[in-house]
Amino acid sequence: MGFGIWDLVEYEEFLSKKPLFYKKIDYERMPRVWKKIKHHFKLPKIIHIVGTNGKGTTGRYLAYLLYRLGESVGHYTSPHILKFNERFWKSGSDIEDSKLQDVHSFLSSILEKEDLDLLSYFEYATLMALALFQDCKYAIFEAGMGGEYDATSVFDSDLSMVTPIDYDHQEFLGSSIKDIASTKLRSIKKCAIIGKQPHKEVYEIAKNISKQNGFKLYRYEDFLDDFTKESINNFATKKMLPNFLIDNLSLAVSAFSYLGYRFKEQMLLGLNLSGRCQKIAKNITIDVGHNLLAAKAIRDSFINRKVILVYNSYQDKDYVEILKVLKPIVKRVEILKVENKRVEKFDTLKKSIEELDMEVSLFKYIDNTQEYLVFGSFSVVEKFLKDFFER
Repeated sequence: MGFGIWDLVEYEEFLSKKPLFYKKIDYERMPRVWKKIKHHFKLPKIIHIVGTNGKGTTGRYLAYLLYRLGESVGHYTSPHILKFNERFWKSGSDIEDSKLQDVHSFLSSILEKEDLDLLSYFEYATLMALALFQDCKYAIFEAGMGGEYDATSVFDSDLSMVTPIDYDHQEFLGSSIKDIASTKLRSIKKCAIIGKQPHKEVYEIAKNISKQNGFKLYRYEDFLDDFTKESINNFATKKMLPNFLIDNLSLAVSAFSYLGYRFKEQMLLGLNLSGRCQKIAKNITIDVGHNLLAAKAIRDSFINRKVILVYNSYQDKDYVEILKVLKPIVKRVEILKVENKRVEKFDTLKKSIEELDMEVSLFKYIDNTQEYLVFGSFSVVEKFLKDFFER
């Protein structure tokens, strides 16, 4: 039974009452709620993206390619940088507020009040995405931090894409690559394309799980002929893409080919990726990466250059190891203060940086004679863009 009175609550106010981070996750809640309400939905062809890094850019590449061919497509990503709307991209643009309010009203009418109260921020946003994308031919869902138990895994996906898997969120996913990869790969339903992996054991783990669970498994190279590879390389050269974005594009194009389409580099004209190695001014690059794999990728992109690192970190991130990776490209570190309970204490972070023999101070302003890299999480980039960057 639905509670229609809930549709009087603005979606922003409703979501603001839900915490963004949970120390313990109820893995049975989303499947239980979905089972109750799934008869209200018409499923498009669902493409599910799992992995540690690169999910957002890989998904946007694929979504944009389908859009440029005239296909109706939705892309659900997380988290957002400045506005909640950024999580929902549909056929060329982010969803407007009025549409979000409409789907909030719809969900409020079909969900029981207890479920409305208990669903997490991410779980509810995931249901909003499905409601928004029901009339699309394709819906691309990016998993949160997980795989098998992720909220996005309750839908019957037609294709899974596996981006690089590495160490992250070990408190939820496990302490080894085998544990982390297995959790993510067990989310695959019918078919998967696995992208370039930093840990070779992931390929064997994927192969074993595919045999156990009976899904088809491909490597991204299987769908890239010589013409397609040349087109990718031409685009990457013109746009001066770093290696990790070339890998993400290659996986997206592979899925595009699997779906029966032919890639041409001009199809990506007009696409603007936000958040990953994005140059927002001649001397400022932002990157929302926050783990070791992201740090290695950004270090390789800035090799032979020195930048001022505008940084902060959540307490649960291995920021000492991340800073060790970034050290060769860092002239000095400037800590950007972020108001968030999960963020490390200033003095603790400062001491750790000093112990790495790196110069450190509080970030105050941009010196236009210096080159800056803003790195550390979506929260760090959000704070910088809101308070220090004039657009």
